[in-house]
Amino acid sequence: MDTRNIDDFQTQVSELLIRHRSVLDVMSKVQETASRINRSLTKAITECGCVEVVAKKQTFDSSKNLEDHKSQLDTHFSGPLCEHCRDVFTAELGKNLFYLTALCNITDIKLEDVIEQESKRLNTLGVFNLT
Repeated sequence: MDTRNIDDFQTQVSELLIRHRSVLDVMSKVQETASRINRSLTKAITECGCVEVVAKKQTFDSSKNLEDHKSQLDTHFSGPLCEHCRDVFTAELGKNLFYLTALCNITDIKLEDVIEQESKRLNTLGVFNLT
């Protein structure tokens, strides 16, 4: 997404956010939409079954370098989302992005600046980011 698209999206959110303009409403909507993201992925696993989680303890050998570990550590996520689950999950991500952008608007922060600042932080910290 180029910066023009990000600015356009932020403007669009500003124009469309009518019902939940209070910062308290927006904060609660961010939390609600984050929960819906988790729920949609959970349903893909437990109800649809198109994907699965196979989790076990991650092994970390201190004698190996970080790059070696990067290729060996597992996401515990297996399989592709079916079309329906992908659509639902994508929609829930979009709603969350909408309300995160609304928080940017309320606090007079440009979403582009947030992305740029986080990218710089990641570039500076590299693998030491540990998030």
